[in-house]
Amino acid sequence: MSQPVPQVLAASLTPLTADKSIDNDRYAGHVNALLKNGCDGVLLFGTTGEANSFTVTERQAALESLLEAGVAPSTLMVGTGCCALPDTLSLTRHALELGVHRVLVLPPFYYKNASEDGLFNTFAALIEQLDNPALRLYLYHFPKMAVVAFTPELIARLAERFPEQLAGIKDSTGNREHTMMLNSRFPSLEVFAGSEMFLLEYLRAGGAGCISATTNLTAGLAAVVRDHYHLPDAELDQQQLSAVRSVFERYPMIGALKGLLAMQTGDSGWEHLRLPLSNLDKDSVAELRHALSELNFPGQAD
Repeated sequence: MSQPVPQVLAASLTPLTADKSIDNDRYAGHVNALLKNGCDGVLLFGTTGEANSFTVTERQAALESLLEAGVAPSTLMVGTGCCALPDTLSLTRHALELGVHRVLVLPPFYYKNASEDGLFNTFAALIEQLDNPALRLYLYHFPKMAVVAFTPELIARLAERFPEQLAGIKDSTGNREHTMMLNSRFPSLEVFAGSEMFLLEYLRAGGAGCISATTNLTAGLAAVVRDHYHLPDAELDQQQLSAVRSVFERYPMIGALKGLLAMQTGDSGWEHLRLPLSNLDKDSVAELRHALSELNFPGQAD
């Protein structure tokens, strides 16, 4: 099978107003900036987007607002996985009705001892009740947060049963070997790495690309690696990309990204987070910015 077209997607932050509601104008501006600055697409309401801190209604209204602002549905992937299957159905059906066909779905993550059959039956019910040939479903494998995991055996069962609807996997383990294994074992699926840390090596191995939190700021550099992965000098770009990611991993990721955006843009609105998350203190944000400047990486303001 030929290599998929390499893609860099940003797991978008969700900007908020002072009262902690979604700031639709800032959201549209940020998504458009990510697409302009090199992203092939944008994931809405993943972990970085604080998805599980918003209601179904809030998430649906935000998607509608983005599309009304002119964002093309083909550029979007939407996180729709919830603990309650009816909520996942509502979010996924809503996205499909609006022309957004790519959805990223967490397993139902509250009951940690759910059996493989229980998880398989959940996704079978989701796909069968949607009954929509346009559905392109990506499994969101993030055991650090969800604990509940997609085992290779479960993925194989779903891929065999639903070959048209199951489109891929986002592997957010951060484990290079695990991502490489999934990519090798499931050549019919688009397997995305959850960070840019080993993007160059992964693209050279035939991987689909990455869906990453830090591409909110590194989109331009990640795009250079995507475009030049077949060239020898891409190694230097990857070294910088990995170094920048390493800096961010010293801090709580969402607070670090929002704090840095607020400092770079002079827009304090970026500082707002939904509870239970907290902001980085000003000294930590300044320290983060200094560490990035030492890498000759100023970041990427909207």
